[in-house]
Amino acid sequence: MTAPVPAEATSGGGAPPGPPTLRIRGLSVVYRAAGRDVTAVDRVDLDLAAGETVAVVGASGSGKSTLAGCVNRLLAENARITQGSVRLGDLELTSAPEKVLRQVRGARVGMVPQDPMTNLDPVATVGAQIAEALTVHGRARGRAARDEAAALLARAGIDDAASRCAQYPHEFSGGMRQRVLIAMALACRPDVLVADEPTSALDVTVQRLVLDQMAELTREMGTSVLLITHDLALAAERADRVVVLHEGRVVETGPARAIIAEARHPYTRRLVAAAPGIARPKIAPVPRPTGHEDPAPLLELREVSKEYRVRGRRDPLRAVDGVSLSVLPGRTVALVGESGSGKSTTARIALRLEDCDAGAAYFDATDITRTRGRRLLPFRRAVQPVFQNPYASLDPRHTVARIVAEPLRVHGVGDGRAGHRAAVERLLDQVALPAGYADRYPHELSGGQRQRVALARALALGPRLIVLDEAVSALDVLVQDQILDLMVDLQRELGLGYLFISHDLDVVRLVAHHVLVMRRGRVVEEGVPEAIFERPGHPYTRALIDAIPGSGARGACGPRRPPW
Repeated sequence: MTAPVPAEATSGGGAPPGPPTLRIRGLSVVYRAAGRDVTAVDRVDLDLAAGETVAVVGASGSGKSTLAGCVNRLLAENARITQGSVRLGDLELTSAPEKVLRQVRGARVGMVPQDPMTNLDPVATVGAQIAEALTVHGRARGRAARDEAAALLARAGIDDAASRCAQYPHEFSGGMRQRVLIAMALACRPDVLVADEPTSALDVTVQRLVLDQMAELTREMGTSVLLITHDLALAAERADRVVVLHEGRVVETGPARAIIAEARHPYTRRLVAAAPGIARPKIAPVPRPTGHEDPAPLLELREVSKEYRVRGRRDPLRAVDGVSLSVLPGRTVALVGESGSGKSTTARIALRLEDCDAGAAYFDATDITRTRGRRLLPFRRAVQPVFQNPYASLDPRHTVARIVAEPLRVHGVGDGRAGHRAAVERLLDQVALPAGYADRYPHELSGGQRQRVALARALALGPRLIVLDEAVSALDVLVQDQILDLMVDLQRELGLGYLFISHDLDVVRLVAHHVLVMRRGRVVEEGVPEAIFERPGHPYTRALIDAIPGSGARGACGPRRPPW
């Protein structure tokens, strides 16, 4: 066991403003895995005062979500609290019987989880799910519960709430689903709201709307907020105090802005340095010199459009409307915009996973718009994807070796099993993974290690272009930092072209050579990042930039400078 956090690791002025609604003392949690105990939370102290927002920040595996799970005693079956106290007012939660905990969950402790699609019942209307929270805790029944559900949905920022209560989760956007969860969590006006990465999958403008709505409702109700996040800029903007967790221990705590401006602990300084919007300089490689003219484009999209038929809608939805772009060797072209702006559909057209309805797609100056079957094989070898979710994009039944070697087998590349094994080990080395990882399964890897495996698989056929669709958005700042460095190193070494799809404008600023801003299927602005970020010409681009947490001050084409 490690020693308690030293006094010098605490930034000054970190005392909460009043008596704590939630008081955690000496809390330790262990997980039983592979026949041994692994400490996830190690003697943590934390106070949360009435009406206060405290952010718990740290990398994946730091113990943030485990700590959050202790507040309402929702821990994995192999986890147990070994010591310490969690008090909600006068109630000791660590020893409370399940009957009491059922009365606490939802009524006194609300929860907003990260992924709304796995936390909403797909076969129940959103109104019924909000009303259930009221009914279970005896706050309202029948018509009164349904009316109150509609009122809560309206206060959470959903227009036409009464009619939308009759709809199902799949009929809502990601941001709207997250607002449904906020309405459910606050239905019984709880003392404490635990928000575990509530907006990490949302684009910046939707994130701001959701967080503004959550802040307004919690302020109105006097609810305290425990915000779990890996986004330091978000924590500084939204929290009164920050608690930094590392390997289950509190290493630093204090006022939110002071933690970033005057971080004392080396781990906190690493988090600040890795945050793309706070301190990190641009890392995009300088393109290789090729004479006076640019090289020929790898990929060209010329005025491509795509429409979809949508149930209940008379006219088709135009997802992509006359988009043109070019990706050159050794360059990164970024597509940015809100959810539903057409970024991913454009990426799928570039990958020939979707046919465009109008326009044309070219690779190596060859029109591939209508190419089919085996004639597409050279293109499939030259262009590879890396998707957002490293958990979903790897087959859990296959070893890393089989996953990485699969493109080689499909395309008949290499010299049998031994040749494939040698290629796998070379590819793993290329993405900075030990050769021994070849025999592991995806569940034995961290999120960042899985994304390295996905990159290794994408590199297996020696591609010239990689399409990265939100490839780092699910990663914490330290792992994201490593993956971005790896991508840039590979681009510099291999001359790869990247089509980089992202809603994170700070990440785009780091890696892109050219940026296209999309809105409602159209490109509304494009140019080099320096111009886009410092002198945006379109109001929509300005709105995206203004929505970035802590976007109040910037240096000239440099990282965001916090105004404190």
